[in-house]
Amino acid sequence: MIFRYTILYVENVADTLGFYQQAFNLKTGFLHESGDYGELQTGDTKLAFSSQQLMRSLGKNPQQPDPQRPVFEIALETDNVPEALSRALKAGAILVQDARQEPWGQTTAYVRDPNGYLVEICSPVQLPNPA
Repeated sequence: MIFRYTILYVENVADTLGFYQQAFNLKTGFLHESGDYGELQTGDTKLAFSSQQLMRSLGKNPQQPDPQRPVFEIALETDNVPEALSRALKAGAILVQDARQEPWGQTTAYVRDPNGYLVEICSPVQLPNPA
């Protein structure tokens, strides 16, 4: 089994794809003609969005994310966290945590997207040498 995609429920799929393109330089891989489903190109695993309206029509009851009590985060890796953070803020992301150096050697910053989802902007984790 492989992890293929994560789907976030949003009010407007096209607007959300546009935000992620502008804020994080991600490319749209697919947007259904209905506008109710879209995917971003993020390597082997897709970051996808489905409209809340579509989910309700399928008998699901999607809830809004609670920025004060997030239950997960999306992590996007970059070699230049401050530059990526600046780009995201210019695109309309809301600052949650400014860029900082973590004790384990990674640089992290956090923003909220326009839907309220928590996004971590981080440098690669330096794993210990197994030898």
